Amino acid sequence: MRRRVSLAILLLLPALFAPSGWNAAQSQLPAPVVLISIDGLQPAYVIEADKHGLKIPNLRRLLVEGAHASGVRPALPTVTYPNHTTMVTGVSPARHGIIANTPFDPLSKNQGGWYWYAEDIRVPTLWDACASAGLATASVDWPVTVGANITYNIAQYWRAGTPDDLKIIRALSTPGLLTEAERALGPYPEGNDYTLAADRRRAAFNVFLLEQKKPRFLTCYFSGLDTEQHSSGPYSRETFAALEEIDELVGEVRKAAEKTGGGRAVICVVSDHGFVRTDRAVHINSALREAGLIQFDDKGKVKSWQAYAWNSGGSAAVMLENPKDDEARKKAEEALKRLAGGTDKAVHQVLDQSEIRKSGGFPGAAFVVCLSAGFRTGGNLQGPSVTAERAAGTHGYCPEIKEMDATFLIAGSGVPSGRALGRIDMRDVAPTLAALLGIALPSAEGRDLLKK
Repeated sequence: MRRRVSLAILLLLPALFAPSGWNAAQSQLPAPVVLISIDGLQPAYVIEADKHGLKIPNLRRLLVEGAHASGVRPALPTVTYPNHTTMVTGVSPARHGIIANTPFDPLSKNQGGWYWYAEDIRVPTLWDACASAGLATASVDWPVTVGANITYNIAQYWRAGTPDDLKIIRALSTPGLLTEAERALGPYPEGNDYTLAADRRRAAFNVFLLEQKKPRFLTCYFSGLDTEQHSSGPYSRETFAALEEIDELVGEVRKAAEKTGGGRAVICVVSDHGFVRTDRAVHINSALREAGLIQFDDKGKVKSWQAYAWNSGGSAAVMLENPKDDEARKKAEEALKRLAGGTDKAVHQVLDQSEIRKSGGFPGAAFVVCLSAGFRTGGNLQGPSVTAERAAGTHGYCPEIKEMDATFLIAGSGVPSGRALGRIDMRDVAPTLAALLGIALPSAEGRDLLKK
């Protein structure tokens, strides 16, 4: 009897001395993995923080304690939705199906809708793989999560830009979850609020899910840095102030994850793209209209088209209404050659269909126009093809432009410290996290970065 009591005490010791909230059953599970996206975070902001006078101790701690990439080659186009989907699938946009932020809509029938819906993702995600393995997942405001296979999901969605958007988010999220969290925390941000104040609010909801629901995998999205860089540009004083504030939020989420995991957690901070400063716009559709490929009605709206540019910041896919229309293809190619031959050097490169297939982006496009740094796509349908604009920050360029490199930092249980990974591919994020979670993601095109 005495021996049995002693054995029982030994079995209880880990729980007695573990952090609050820990239980013995948790020790049999993999450490919680938290994927934090800081939209628009450039690797130099973290790696060269001292050079820029940045006070970001939580991000620097990840750099010192774990592994990091010198840069991440993002997917084409280098915008939010395609790359966030690549992060959780490990495949390129042409394969996963989220090929831009917004669906192609030359006649403006979609009323500004985005690729919000997870049913458009054509391959398994990390959330799906966790579900198959019996692991609980959670997410706050991750892109393309309406209807996603997530145990505790606060979906990203907006429509009217009014408080009514919150009603839609409640309806689209895990039933009852947002209401439960708001009782404890107060109101959730409106759907299309991507200010720093909204990031602070969403950080509290991430902490709530970690501490109350104890998921094994959580995806967390902060966009205040992206918003600021679009306004004041990269490397501005305002941009650095925004990052310092988001750094504090990273620390809060990490603390909650480690509490949930009994001191064990994996924290992975990523971004989707970099940024460049621009002050000129290239109106590709104006050039296509000049070539006779876009027609207006009597109100000046597009009534028909044979070729149309699908803009994504620093690049655009030129789509043909009829892919077999050789005449339209030739006219579009000639219009793009004239644009690329201009003295302002606005066009960096025009990809043909074979090059597009290799890029993994914009399937079905006749051409992809990659602009030079300093230029962004504009929406004019007539008038000059290149115009001067207010200086602002932009992304969306072809991935070969160095300023588009994204960030990858990872530290915690099972992650070697001090490992420099060099420049990696965005498709490597998902298989690396899958390995740490102990789950299979065989569809991924990338590699496990930590595998020896």
